[in-house]
Amino acid sequence: MAEATITDVIFDFCGVLFDWQCRDAIEGVFPQDVVDRICSDDDECGFYRYEDRLDAGEDLDDVLADYRREFGDELAGIFRYYQEHYEDALPRLIPGMRQLLEDLHAAGLGVWGLTNWGWQTFPKAFAKFPEIEELLDGTIVSGIEKLHKPNADIYELAMSRFGLTPERSVFFDDTAKNIDGAHAVGMHAFRFTDAEQARKDLASLGVTL
Repeated sequence: MAEATITDVIFDFCGVLFDWQCRDAIEGVFPQDVVDRICSDDDECGFYRYEDRLDAGEDLDDVLADYRREFGDELAGIFRYYQEHYEDALPRLIPGMRQLLEDLHAAGLGVWGLTNWGWQTFPKAFAKFPEIEELLDGTIVSGIEKLHKPNADIYELAMSRFGLTPERSVFFDDTAKNIDGAHAVGMHAFRFTDAEQARKDLASLGVTL
């Protein structure tokens, strides 16, 4: 497998191409103690758990109704505000990633996106950073397809839709279970830390830029 020529590189979005910070969308708008609770690592207020449902393809109004029943009107209002101002949770591109995508294109490789993201907020990413949309040859969005990493079917969809072969493809994601999911369908995959390390990982497979 390691001897196959790499022809395509696939990237997750949040934590790989985009810096995603929930706190940036709500800090300064709502009381600091509430923001700290929402953004706690243990997901005390369920923001991340309920956002997973949006990533899986559910509609905001449906998810919000369940959220309100569990957490009440105040937090439900903040959750809606967060979703409606999602672009504020994307403060910047990850340093070095635009250049990496440009270099991959210049080297003749296919460059693709594969992300767990809700269908209603995903357009905000490309609206804020149109250069990334221009640099990607295509993107699979979980909330549109109603498929979800790390399940095999979303990787297989990317392979079939984009005309890729697993042994010639490399996937980068910042979440370990999503890397395991890519490996399970025969893809090369690396857990993303930064653009410099991604270049080293690609070089280990013979992709020199």
